[in-house]
Amino acid sequence: MKALTIVGGGWAGLAVAVRATQQGWRVRLLEAAPQLGGRARRIQHQGLALDNGQHILIGAYRDTLALMRTLGLKPEELLLRLPMNMQTAQGQGLRLPCWPPPLNLCWGVATASGWSLADKWGLVKRCAAWQLAGFGCDAQASVADLCQGLTPRVMTDLIEPLCVSALNTPCHQASGQVFLQVLQDALLSGQGSSDMLLPRVDLSRLLPDAALAWLQAHGAEVLLGHRVSELRTLMHQPVMLACPSWEAAALTQDLAPTWSSHAAALQHTAITTVYLRTQQALTWPAPMCALASGLDAPAQFAFDKGRMSGLPDMQGVIAMVVSASTASRDDTSQAVLQQAASQLALHDLELLATVVEKRATFACTPGLQRPSLQVMPGVWACGDYVAGRYPATLEGAVQSGFAAVAALALASHG
Repeated sequence: MKALTIVGGGWAGLAVAVRATQQGWRVRLLEAAPQLGGRARRIQHQGLALDNGQHILIGAYRDTLALMRTLGLKPEELLLRLPMNMQTAQGQGLRLPCWPPPLNLCWGVATASGWSLADKWGLVKRCAAWQLAGFGCDAQASVADLCQGLTPRVMTDLIEPLCVSALNTPCHQASGQVFLQVLQDALLSGQGSSDMLLPRVDLSRLLPDAALAWLQAHGAEVLLGHRVSELRTLMHQPVMLACPSWEAAALTQDLAPTWSSHAAALQHTAITTVYLRTQQALTWPAPMCALASGLDAPAQFAFDKGRMSGLPDMQGVIAMVVSASTASRDDTSQAVLQQAASQLALHDLELLATVVEKRATFACTPGLQRPSLQVMPGVWACGDYVAGRYPATLEGAVQSGFAAVAALALASHG
């Protein structure tokens, strides 16, 4: 039986482990942390099951949804499906209906609350131009370059929050090509592709817990708290590096210096999630609302965790997400508290926890050359940072894992 060692148990490593097990490989997964999930997992705080960062999925994330179903999970029960909604707590902004594309986008733009005719017509013309160009652009173009001529209102209400949430990189620094690829999948890959899928459960329950149970039931070996510091000792059989880019770079520095330097050169950006609690009733139009963000108001989105989960102990808990976070933990916490009081009209707020993922994602900049799947003969890499269509997202991680197994299978048959 073919044997495979996987280093890292985040979502990419779990995708590899499940797919390789299905294809007849004897899998051994080594994870340094005491739990699986990587940068999308459960944390415990004062008896509450929170996450190390608020994540959402969209309907276009077909590989992630397929992986969940393979594990016996039911996405329709674990995820709250809502039409794309970029509205504020006061109902201003864009909301798409549950219609086939592109009718949903046309109607959403036409009825966007607070937008002028110039705002709407400018966005429609630009979207049509992107579609005519096949959602392609110059590799060196930024999102800001793509959107020159759009009104400030459209940039503030739609483009900037979409860009920073999908790419975790500000518009003037973010890759226009990757942004267009995400838009194409979300807006034109079928009905429901643009829907927001909000987790009803903590992120470990959303996939990693079930993956662990499935792998163990199918004969895979999963070792937690097992840090790999030397790669040579594992190379008597194929190895899949599913650890973060900086760890993969360190492990391959002597064995594959070119690939290692490529991985080590990636720049990273932080995401901060500030958890608040209030006794006031939350009356937003949807469980997730957009926020007006800026230097003194850093959060782009707020999530009503009680409404999403329905759990009694989560009522009044709010997750405020600061993508591309740069300020200190304390400064960010205080700024978000003031932002919630001002924009959400909440005045009895309690700060529960502030979670900072300092290297949450790679900076998705124009022309970025990401490391390849194959590190060297017998060693592959997967993860949301490896070369692929998507930015650093859960879907990008799962897609990378599936692609790595396909490459491994091709090599093993060659």
